[in-house]
Amino acid sequence: MNQHSPIQVALEQIYRTESRRVLATLIRLLGDFDLAEEALHDAFAAALKQWPHEGLPTNPRAWLVSTGRFKAIDHLRRRTRFDASLEEIARSLDDYSAGISEEMGEENIEDDRLRLIFTCCHPSLSPDAQLALTLREVCDLTTEEIARAFLTSAATVAQRIVRAKAKIRTAKIPYEVPASAELPNRLDSVLHVIYLMFNEGYSASTGSELTRHDLSGEAIRLGRMLVELLPESEALGLLALMLLHDSRRTARTSLNGDLILLDEQDRTLWNRAQINEGSALIVQSLNTRRFGPYTVQAAIAGVHAEARAPEDTDWNEIVGLYDLLLRLAPSSIVELNRAVAIAMRDGPEAGLKIVDALLADSGLKNYHLAHSARADFCRRLGHNADARSAYQQALALTQQEPERRFLEKRLAQLD
Repeated sequence: MNQHSPIQVALEQIYRTESRRVLATLIRLLGDFDLAEEALHDAFAAALKQWPHEGLPTNPRAWLVSTGRFKAIDHLRRRTRFDASLEEIARSLDDYSAGISEEMGEENIEDDRLRLIFTCCHPSLSPDAQLALTLREVCDLTTEEIARAFLTSAATVAQRIVRAKAKIRTAKIPYEVPASAELPNRLDSVLHVIYLMFNEGYSASTGSELTRHDLSGEAIRLGRMLVELLPESEALGLLALMLLHDSRRTARTSLNGDLILLDEQDRTLWNRAQINEGSALIVQSLNTRRFGPYTVQAAIAGVHAEARAPEDTDWNEIVGLYDLLLRLAPSSIVELNRAVAIAMRDGPEAGLKIVDALLADSGLKNYHLAHSARADFCRRLGHNADARSAYQQALALTQQEPERRFLEKRLAQLD
């Protein structure tokens, strides 16, 4: 088949936008992660073979779910000669109502991906396993991408995922959104996973593009669903944070995909509707007086959003918010971001002092943005040799092409 045929293009787009939803529904129908993943691949392989001749189905997602389910039934039947108990599973799947097309309707279907997230974030799984499994199954990140996010090896991540699936299977963890009484205790893990999903979409860890809007858009969609399900302050805060960051998406890259820093962005391109919605959510969360780190991060993004020009930014307020964030959720990343804000308020020498201490004492030695920040402070101070060295260290650590091009440009400017 011609690589650029309309059906091929449509199928690739459907895979990007629908494959995780199809997988979530197949997991619900089949009750097994591995069987559902195999069924998903079989369904897309069948689509690649059949759609060029039969045309695009009216409801591609329903077609893929139905085809994947039947492929799984056939697979189970072939295995029944080795395991007679599988015959009952295959028969029960075969008896499942054929009304999948109606079930795929946006108004009628309970969101299987939200159920999948709560299953992946079940408290019987370790926090590392929750994150790894959700990023793999819900976000479709590879084990290598997850390993970079965890600063660990791909083999370790793969082992966590295998063990998590086995735990779900052997412990018969239900595939469902918890009852209302259980929701608050389960919320933190789910919020963390959605936050990581958005971050990977907002600034991809690897690849040729700065952003992955499929991930950030899906994180916002799930955030909205979670707020509707459980309008707790931090769910509101996280949704506000994602909306405010995403409001700048169009202005963050040039037409050829190059990175544009915040103070150089065309602020007329910022999405004012998202900014207004995010700002209203911050107020709603703050009024509960039970807000936490996500709401404070959203408030920082809100201060940036209020500034119609870079020089209008209230850096004193931003530093104060980072001080509060450090008390609520201390981390070296927060300290790094605070150092950048202090450099904007008090000058690059103040920021450089903090970053040097962080690089000496924290786990940021392999974090490219720490070296990039140090390079920028040195550049602004006229310390070109130190700036060049720091840019080179950042360049050696980054895995993303737009960031690489940006750092190479900075190095060229020094030369």
